[in-house]
Amino acid sequence: MKILVATEKPFAPVAVKGIKEIIEAAGFECALLEKYTQKSQLLEAVKDVNALIIRSDKIDAAVMDAAPELKIVVRAGAGYDNVNLEAATAHGIVVMNTPGQNANAVAELVIGLLLYTIRNRFDGTSGTELKGKKIGLMAFGAVAQNVARIAKGFGMEISGFSPRNQPQKIIDAGFHVHEDVQSLFAENDIVSLHIPATPQTKGCITYDLIKSMKPNAILLNTARKEIIDEEGLLRAMTERPDLRYVTDLKLGAHDEAVEKLAGRYIFTPKKMGAQTSEANINAGLAAASQIVDFFKNGVTTFQVNK
Repeated sequence: MKILVATEKPFAPVAVKGIKEIIEAAGFECALLEKYTQKSQLLEAVKDVNALIIRSDKIDAAVMDAAPELKIVVRAGAGYDNVNLEAATAHGIVVMNTPGQNANAVAELVIGLLLYTIRNRFDGTSGTELKGKKIGLMAFGAVAQNVARIAKGFGMEISGFSPRNQPQKIIDAGFHVHEDVQSLFAENDIVSLHIPATPQTKGCITYDLIKSMKPNAILLNTARKEIIDEEGLLRAMTERPDLRYVTDLKLGAHDEAVEKLAGRYIFTPKKMGAQTSEANINAGLAAASQIVDFFKNGVTTFQVNK
């Protein structure tokens, strides 16, 4: 079996070393394609591979057509919208992610962004505190659970909404469950988004939801920018000058938002959620282990295309 690690933005060297060790210990071959600049390089590299480990690399039908031996693609991370799932299913290719491996890194970023925001970006003026603030989590997967853990330590009031109507994890954690997304937005000082970008969720954070938020509320998005109705966001925040939008995912209408929203649109230079050494290593090692388990034992626990 030949496993290709194809990363336009490479893993840390220590992660690559660990990935190689896992793959070679199983008796498989490990190949690397790092910092590639042309899709043609990827198409050439996949011609004889049985498995792919990727990060944010785009894997579409053309890549799959060029890889007749490809059986599995593992996205090292939680999000997998960079892989064409329909094409993968049509080609008989299993697609997996590595849920939970980046969760603490993203959760710590959420809290860091909140502290930066409520303390007025550390500009020397008087801000507010997280203690006693109500934070509502949209979905309650691995990242949101870690946000809740940290937020509890700050003395925040935590609640959640399950878009898939599976509230048991929220109940088991001892937090209030919102019956609908409207109450999540209307009743919390901070709403933190933790849903994937799917055909059902794209643009689901609408003008009406944002406009309904509490006075001085914060909407925080470390999930995917596609879930935001950007026109609705700009309109709502223009009408509500007390609202703030905080993200590590620059809006498509970034320049317009900077101009219209001034210091109320708070963003990082690039996506930062998984940008820690620990997350980088964890996700890469998990991807390698899942591929070995797939070929050795037929395990498909984290398959995302059914």
